Amino acid sequence: MRIGDVLEELYRTVEERKRELPEGSYTASLFKRGEDRILQKVGEEAVETILALKSGRREDAVYEVSDLLYHLTVALVNSGISLEEIAEELNRRKK
Repeated sequence: MRIGDVLEELYRTVEERKRELPEGSYTASLFKRGEDRILQKVGEEAVETILALKSGRREDAVYEVSDLLYHLTVALVNSGISLEEIAEELNRRKK
């Protein structure tokens, strides 16, 4: 599966969790706790990603990057920023 497909599926799932706020969902709990908690988690995961990359332990790095992408996706959904907007900006920078 391609990373773009995975991120699109993740984004849709996170949107659904925000809409439905199912009991027992970690994603829903983040939305219930609000923007500050979501952004705190992004920061924590960014630091953990840096440390994992610096450690040279590939498995740890892959795990932490995955956590960071997940929490960034939650932050994007919370802010109403679409993956298409991110793709457009990245494409603009290629020129």
